[in-house]
Amino acid sequence: MKQEGKYRPLFDRLSSNRTDEVTLSLTEIEAILGDALPPSARTTRGWWGNRDRGSLQAAAWMEAGYQVQEVDLAAGRVVFRKPRRQYEVKRAGGTVLWNGDLVRALRDHMGASQAQLAENLGVRQQTVSEWENDAYLPTRATSKFLSLVAERAGFNFGNDETREEGSSPNSS
Repeated sequence: MKQEGKYRPLFDRLSSNRTDEVTLSLTEIEAILGDALPPSARTTRGWWGNRDRGSLQAAAWMEAGYQVQEVDLAAGRVVFRKPRRQYEVKRAGGTVLWNGDLVRALRDHMGASQAQLAENLGVRQQTVSEWENDAYLPTRATSKFLSLVAERAGFNFGNDETREEGSSPNSS
């Protein structure tokens, strides 16, 4: 998200929110932006679409971890909701094997940017991006640290439902 973009204040507002759902009136959004929304935002549901990350407005809420769930143009309100992420948790020798989906889910849970998570872990932002894009996986040592950070953040990554990689569901 560009630092100086028109929709940056909306990104900042949503990024700092710790709830899974945010309802804002169009008037509130304009107050957050400090500027009027374009006329099409008040008349066209498509303006609020989640498909085009290339649009500046969609980038604001999607990069903040939200999607537009509901648009009521007559009432002048928009509901943003964090999508529920499905991820598989694998273990080896008691260590969670962190993959891109799981790293992203942790970051979303923490309401952190890639740069913020990177700072928390002592790695570069690019490293977090590469993990999330599955360019490569965190090392076992980093995976243990990620698990500690997740536990401290109250992130439930399926401790009770997961099993060790290669084990059957009925083994103990």
